Amino acid sequence: MATTQVVSNQLHPITFWQSSNGKKVVMAVTGVMMFGFVCGHMLGNLQMYEAPEHINAYGHFLHNLGELLWIERGVMLLAIALHILAAVQLALRSQAARPIGYSRSEAINSSYASRTMYWSGPIVLAFIIFHLLQFTAGYLHPHAQFVAGDVYGNVVSGFQVWWVSAWYIFAICLLGLHLSHGLWSMFQSVGLAHPRISPILRKAAVAIATLIVLGYISIPISVLLGFIK
Repeated sequence: MATTQVVSNQLHPITFWQSSNGKKVVMAVTGVMMFGFVCGHMLGNLQMYEAPEHINAYGHFLHNLGELLWIERGVMLLAIALHILAAVQLALRSQAARPIGYSRSEAINSSYASRTMYWSGPIVLAFIIFHLLQFTAGYLHPHAQFVAGDVYGNVVSGFQVWWVSAWYIFAICLLGLHLSHGLWSMFQSVGLAHPRISPILRKAAVAIATLIVLGYISIPISVLLGFIK
């Protein structure tokens, strides 16, 4: 007499991280953290329009934070890692759900910013690495000597190189596209999207991203034009 062995599969509840909504919330929270950092960094950079000792004192203050600065950097690196990981997993999940592509691909109800999210992210990451190596570590500082502690002088001499300024402006514009779509996605993820206010939120996301872009790129442009020297 043959016996049949029945194997019962236990159903495990989907964890917060495993769910698509959970990943979107993680992206929203880490996005808020990175958005706060971008805004704070921009305000610090705008001290270039003041006397040199102001931004040099600001750089000295950050340097003297010691372990607190490294903790802040560690938290931001973790946030960036979680943000990228969630984005990649969501993209792979979306692709797996539609293994056969459309015979005709058209951009319906999507912005240019949303369609460039995946390739603008790596470019912005490459820019961040270059930016840190140039202005923080001083390893990449073409045509000028890097002087530790002289933030004002290093920024001016660095942006006087046209291709450095061009690369900076290009990367910041991509960051603006990333932010405009990211802010809009964040509003949707936390449940703020509504037919009545969605157009306002979308315009607000674009306006905020535009202000951030203008704040950042105004510095290399001012250096190239000789307003900051």
